[in-house]
Amino acid sequence: MKCSKWLLNKLTKMNPQLLNDLITVQMPFGKYKGKLLCDLPEPYLVWFHNQGFPPGKLGEMIGTMYEIKLNGLEYLLRELKNRR
Repeated sequence: MKCSKWLLNKLTKMNPQLLNDLITVQMPFGKYKGKLLCDLPEPYLVWFHNQGFPPGKLGEMIGTMYEIKLNGLEYLLRELKNRR
């Protein structure tokens, strides 16, 4: 899809490391310890949204993942994963 590639390129240029981290960094604690951040289930992300995201970079990554799933943009991360 042409539009998704354009959006993916735009997001990657904005903060490529953050997007790369979402497909490579594992959850360091809790019920989903060891699971890639991009694979966290939406209800878990909603729970974090309601309770408050952890401080620092982890919270930024989980918050970004929440926004991606909330807006139905998971396909962008699948494309990034396929590029690896």
